[in-house]
Amino acid sequence: MPALFETNLLPAWQLLALAAVVVAAVAGSVYLARKHLASDAGLPDAVFWDGFAGLAVVAPAVIVASLASPWAGLMLGLLAAGTAGAAYRWTPRLFSWQEARRSARETLEANEAAAARHRSALARWQRYELDPGYCIDYPGMSDPARPETAALIRAMKAAQQLRGANDARYGPAVDRLERALAEAERAAGAPGFSTPSFSTPGFFPDTRHLSAEGTR
Repeated sequence: MPALFETNLLPAWQLLALAAVVVAAVAGSVYLARKHLASDAGLPDAVFWDGFAGLAVVAPAVIVASLASPWAGLMLGLLAAGTAGAAYRWTPRLFSWQEARRSARETLEANEAAAARHRSALARWQRYELDPGYCIDYPGMSDPARPETAALIRAMKAAQQLRGANDARYGPAVDRLERALAEAERAAGAPGFSTPSFSTPGFFPDTRHLSAEGTR
């Protein structure tokens, strides 16, 4: 048994170093091979070279250990086989985790852009709520009995509920809000305004006061 861990040719630290090399080479080769297999093109040549590169590292390590101690070589061979099996089993979960992180990052970036459009749409709608002249000229923009205004109110509430959350539905909700606002303006005969200004910077009206009729 002592020869398994230390011989005149292969001290224990060298065996541990070879074991680390074997684990890293096998795990890396399996990861790359499965990643290339999962790609759209399949990349069979890349899979071959992934396996070849791993074998080129593992085989010398096992041979060196076997020359010093057959038991050490056998242990490294079993370690390589076990690592290959574990890596083959766990790489799909790793791919899923990576995809989830990528998707979350893309959603966050998209939602930041959607938040800017959301603020612009709310600021555009404020004119019809806060400017007395526009309230008189375009009363339909505040009338929830009108189908277009009711749809606008529903769209505003839906977007507001998703605001601030890293939810992939937020961007489409803001898209619907923008379309509903444009349609309500068209139906009310009002021109669209993209960048209205008010005396209270950063103020956006609270939509909770809107009539429940708009949600029908």
